[in-house]
Amino acid sequence: MKKSILTLTLGGFGIGMTEFVIMGILPDIAKSLQITIPEAGHLVSAYALGVVVGAPLLIGFTGSKPPKTILLVLMCLFTVFNTLSAFAPSYEMLLISRFFSGLPHGAFFGVGAVVAGRLADQGKEARSVSLMFAGLTIANLIGVPLGTFIGHHISWRITFMIVGIIGLLTTTSIKLWMPALSVTNTKGLLSELKFFTRLDAWLIVLVIAIGTGGFFSWYSYIAPLLTEVAGFNDDSIMYILVLAGLGMVVGNFIGGRLADKFSPLYTSAALLLAMVLSLTMVYFVSHNQILTLISTFITGAVAFAMLSPLQMLMINTAKGAEMLAASVSQASFNIGNALGAYLGGLPIAAGLGYNSPEWVGASMALGGVLVSLVLMLHSKRSKEEVPQLQPA
Repeated sequence: MKKSILTLTLGGFGIGMTEFVIMGILPDIAKSLQITIPEAGHLVSAYALGVVVGAPLLIGFTGSKPPKTILLVLMCLFTVFNTLSAFAPSYEMLLISRFFSGLPHGAFFGVGAVVAGRLADQGKEARSVSLMFAGLTIANLIGVPLGTFIGHHISWRITFMIVGIIGLLTTTSIKLWMPALSVTNTKGLLSELKFFTRLDAWLIVLVIAIGTGGFFSWYSYIAPLLTEVAGFNDDSIMYILVLAGLGMVVGNFIGGRLADKFSPLYTSAALLLAMVLSLTMVYFVSHNQILTLISTFITGAVAFAMLSPLQMLMINTAKGAEMLAASVSQASFNIGNALGAYLGGLPIAAGLGYNSPEWVGASMALGGVLVSLVLMLHSKRSKEEVPQLQPA
């Protein structure tokens, strides 16, 4: 792997750890701050809303700067706010710090995706993007289980301090290894925003936001699902999260190759349909420990196989506005994060059990499939409306 892409992988690792470790330590935070599990779930939504706000906002302010400068600024913000999360004295302050921790997330992956594509060999752009997202998956394989273990046995505050250290290491690696690429936004923000006057741009946003929300309905409450429904003890959660992370690693690389070989749109639609099936399976097997382990691996793999195809779908559609569009796609992922965590918590609060969010998740993933079909029809109609030159 090129060292320049390795810096993006390291950044993805830190972002993946702070985004997903919260699910594993949710019961510990709830106990420490004397709040309920659904209330603690709002910390997931707060981070996701930070991503939604920060992605277009920070790109708007920094988009005219060289990519290396943008990435350095974003990682500095990431480091500061995640470190502050470790010292939050109350639930309200942690909620605020989680919101600000999410601000640089979408912009980093948006800029990073464009940079990874520019650094890639011809025809391997999606694979290069998947290498950046590999940090996200490795975080779920190593960082999240380790952070969960520390949160259970020592303190969840130390977990966030570790995330801050990773942010500092990423900032240093970007400074040393990232080449000084030229500015890509030469037309200005207003010109790039014209992309979002198109119907297909908003259809892609809906595909991502609704479809991926299904995954977060499940993963946001995976800890109580494993302990209260499947009957695993608290110490087992770390190992099961490793299994989920392994599935995410496998799925991420498969998704990158599928997106390079097939249409990102058709690949995304097929994977969203697979997500409907996998979440339905989780619900029905959640009382069986062996089948729960199998479904955990499969669901993690399917969810992260969608990352590169959906990101490339947005980038390929937004010629001339790739960086802004890529950051908005990350905001869309985290709209799904916020919606999934919030909506998934509603049936739990209503007393329907910790496996009830899977029905919410399956419905959201199915919604993503339906919007994908609408996008396919729109794309086909748009191509048919383009005048074709007749042979002489």
